Order: sequence, then C-alpha cells, then structure tokens
Amino acid sequence: MELKDPMFELLSSLEQIVLTRDKRPADLEIQLQPTMPEPQRLREMTGMQLDEFAKVMGVSVSSVKSWEARRTRPSATAQKLMKLLHANPYLGRQLLE
Repeated sequence: MELKDPMFELLSSLEQIVLTRDKRPADLEIQLQPTMPEPQRLREMTGMQLDEFAKVMGVSVSSVKSWEARRTRPSATAQKLMKLLHANPYLGRQLLE
C-alpha cells in the first residue's frame, strides 16, 4: 500500500477548489494543469519579501534563494502551494496573518 503525503493531498484538494471556482466546464481542462510559476516572479507578484515567502512556503530563506537561483527545484508539495498562490495571490497574505 502506497503512503501518501497528507500535505500534498490537502494542497491537491485546495488546488481543485481554487482552480474550479467560477469556471465553466470547458475552462476546467485548461486550468487543471497550470504552469509552474518561477519562484522569484511569484514572490514578487504576491508582494512578499524573501522571509515572508519562505514562511508561507514552510521552508528556509536559503531554500527560496536556491529556487530563485535555479540551483534546486521546489518539492512537489511546494510546487502545489506555488500553483495555489499563483491562482490566488492574496492567499499568501492570508497565510501570513
């Protein structure tokens, strides 16, 4: 039996909610696989500083710097959260509160 990461499963569910809200069925297929935004572009788009973005993502500042420099890639869970932030940029500010 395969063990699933509960955070990944939660983010997958949230992704479906965010991406399907107020969409017509024809739009859903296109929206279900959004492209992964560049971490620095996403961070700037959400108006967050490095430390704020790291806190929202649940990682260290050095991890975010490494993503932005393209030395490493975000985990699958972090990528899901980034897609959610891309779909709803104000979500990051809500998570900081």
